[in-house]
Amino acid sequence: MRFEDTGLTVGRLPSGRLRRISDVPGVTVGHFTLSTGRHETGVTVVLPCADDPYENKLPCAQTVLNGFGKSLGLMQIEELGQLETPIALTNTLNVGKVHDGLVSWAVENARERGERIRTLNPVVLECNDASLNDIEERVLGEKEVFAAIGSARADFATGAVGAGRGMTCHGLKGGIGSASRLIEADGRTFTVGVLAMTNHGRLSDLLIGGRPVGEQLEKILSEGLPDKGSCVMVLATDLPATDRQLRRVLRRLPVGLIRLGSFVGHGSGEVFVGFSTANRIPREDDGLVQPCQRLNEDEMDLVFRAAAECAEEAVLDSLFSAETVTGFEGRTRRALNELWDMHHE
Repeated sequence: MRFEDTGLTVGRLPSGRLRRISDVPGVTVGHFTLSTGRHETGVTVVLPCADDPYENKLPCAQTVLNGFGKSLGLMQIEELGQLETPIALTNTLNVGKVHDGLVSWAVENARERGERIRTLNPVVLECNDASLNDIEERVLGEKEVFAAIGSARADFATGAVGAGRGMTCHGLKGGIGSASRLIEADGRTFTVGVLAMTNHGRLSDLLIGGRPVGEQLEKILSEGLPDKGSCVMVLATDLPATDRQLRRVLRRLPVGLIRLGSFVGHGSGEVFVGFSTANRIPREDDGLVQPCQRLNEDEMDLVFRAAAECAEEAVLDSLFSAETVTGFEGRTRRALNELWDMHHE
């Protein structure tokens, strides 16, 4: 079950065919999921293009709403405004090992081209899945990163998969969600897509379609959990946006979280990374001046709306796509799709 199967809608703009970040041409997503009861965790990788991003880098930006997080690679994105590797998502204590896996993948690619890598900026984002996963054992590494990359496709799974396997969102089973929006401009169709890893929010605060459904669901479950854990979002677009313009767009993603009732608690890290597949930056171009298209600043309202709508729907998609999971030490997170009919009774 995905969000669109509920008959509910978010916003006004049309969705892409897959209703995923991969509606942006060239973008694919892969998962490695580990589910043993003791370990409910995984790796999710966003591949921003069909070729090697190290050879032709992508304009990229990042912004942080609440910095309770352990991501890697954001500093160089902030400085250079470029993305040169896939973006990997995982759990908090596996960030270093997944980073190492991305390095190994990039080195192998370079050697196949007869080249050597002297510097690299892998991007790894995280949320803490310790409520359902024995996180201290750090069971994810190079093999799992390669498996996630190898499984990448446009029609990827959402819900309790990959890095989202052990996540909790608004007290329910969270995970991976995605959404896309289409924008018609200058006689062309452009796409904005978002992938979310959701591990944030209190159940009593949850709003769906502006209705306070969380309080009723909390009564059904007879429990409430604190607002901590984080939310990570990756935005992709084929609009020719500069890294500064991408940062402006990323700052609209929290609108989607707010519309769902998030108050961004102390222990919740909200980290957003976005890239454009236009204006690629060749690594070997040593010219002083490079060509670059940019958006008209006065015409960006539709892009802002698309980002906010994608963020809201991606979180809902993660909730409705997820299944109930019982993990480490017998802790259980219930799936929203199983409670939805009870809520309407």
